[in-house]
Amino acid sequence: MSSIELVLAMLLAVVASGYLVRMLPFSLPLPLVQIALGAAITAVSGRGVTLEPEVFFLLFLPPLLFLDGWSIPKNGLLRDRRVILQLALGLVVFTVVGAGFLIHMLIPAMPLAVAFALAAIVSPTDPVAVSSIAARVPIPKRMMHILEAESLLNDASGLVCFRFAVAAAMTGSFSLFSASLTFLWLALAGVGIGVAFTLLVSVVQQGMSRRFGQDSGSPILISLLTPFGAYLVAEMMQASGILAAVAAGMAMSYVELSGRAMANMRMQRAAVWATVQFALNGVVFVLMGEQLPRILHGALASVAQGGRSNPWWLLVYALVLSLGLAVLRYVWVRVSLRLSRLRAMRRGEVREKPHWRLVLAMSLSGVRGAITLAGVLTLPLVLPDGTPFPARDLAVFLAAAVILVSLLLASLGLPALLKGLKMPAETGEAQEEDFARRKAVEQAIAAIEKEQQVLLSGMPSTDADICTQAAARVIALYRHRLDDRSGDNGDALQLRKSDQIERSLRLAGLQAERNEVFDLARHMRISDETSRKLVREIDLAEARYR
Repeated sequence: MSSIELVLAMLLAVVASGYLVRMLPFSLPLPLVQIALGAAITAVSGRGVTLEPEVFFLLFLPPLLFLDGWSIPKNGLLRDRRVILQLALGLVVFTVVGAGFLIHMLIPAMPLAVAFALAAIVSPTDPVAVSSIAARVPIPKRMMHILEAESLLNDASGLVCFRFAVAAAMTGSFSLFSASLTFLWLALAGVGIGVAFTLLVSVVQQGMSRRFGQDSGSPILISLLTPFGAYLVAEMMQASGILAAVAAGMAMSYVELSGRAMANMRMQRAAVWATVQFALNGVVFVLMGEQLPRILHGALASVAQGGRSNPWWLLVYALVLSLGLAVLRYVWVRVSLRLSRLRAMRRGEVREKPHWRLVLAMSLSGVRGAITLAGVLTLPLVLPDGTPFPARDLAVFLAAAVILVSLLLASLGLPALLKGLKMPAETGEAQEEDFARRKAVEQAIAAIEKEQQVLLSGMPSTDADICTQAAARVIALYRHRLDDRSGDNGDALQLRKSDQIERSLRLAGLQAERNEVFDLARHMRISDETSRKLVREIDLAEARYR
């Protein structure tokens, strides 16, 4: 099977995995199905993909992290910044130290520096894996926001710890001062480069568009290239390309607030990015499945060299390490929450004690994924003296096993933990939406009245009545929406029920319109061009109500 055929097979596996998950009589996490399909591709083809870690990082992580940074709620990030920083920085260091000693005690043949390197690379949670779990598990919004923000920010701390642990294994020395300075540069420079790159690209694009115009697909292609550019520039500057991609996505969300992008382009771009996200998320786990047979073979050889002839020791190592990571995360979360409550009590605030199931759910939500896999594969093959890197294959296998176990535990354990759990309500999202709608309608009416005066001043008096009547109809529609939203709180439930009924009726009418247009086109009563134009108008209207 050629390389092109392998790529096509992987994409087909991503598509097939979505159907297989729905066809199975029992619930199974989508990533696990994709991993199994990846292993099946290797078995059928007789060879797997030769995975270059640098290429993997460049092709997969920048766009996925960029999109997560783009979509993450910024108000939630600021609101829970203390909790997020505790998880993204403090928990990583706590995990590296605790899991590093655990691994060395469990596998004495693995040097301490290598054990710390393995602990460092399994410490960051992964936004891709977290998003995959969230698609099938009803995780509360605020908890999901914290998990996503944590997984976006703990990459730098985990990868820096991993880098210095590998350096210690290669050279036999370690400098805490040098590691601290490197971490500051990686984080601060990475964030700065990501923000600056996005702002520069946006300014140049807007300037070129105003001066020379642009093709309809250019802004979409530019948005796809932006995360790669930010990542590469940061890596050239010896900064964190991962944080640069995340910061570029967050900066893009603020660039969007300028409102200069056309509505049509925004819809097309959203569709393109949704496809890219779906494909890359799936291919990451399919690739992992393709690597598993090779990784397992090398791990068995490493265990045999360490004096453990029984291959079941691999399962013992994987389960103990996964359990240790979960326990470390549980201890950190529980202690952090208790300290936060004590600080709040000293300030005179009353804060409800979190339910034990919520604390345990936060512990199980530490899902590992693509970053752990790609990072551990960058372990050197040999030491400076030419001898093989100690226990490399075993470290790679254990990292892959942690990914599998964390996915399985989260997918199976979270629904049971969160079922029936009363969660604090999110801050008035419905009231916030009503406020925004009301202010937008008020501005729309003012703009229509202003545009009406401009049109009347430039048209003959014979057309004045037409303009006035058209403006009156449009304003009446807006005023009707404004009146509906200006009721008191007692009418809010009735208004929302009315909205739901109206949406259902409008969707039924739009579907009937589209069916009729398709029928006219099939019978050659209208041209294909007319059919496409009308269907597009109907699709745009339907998108608003869906």
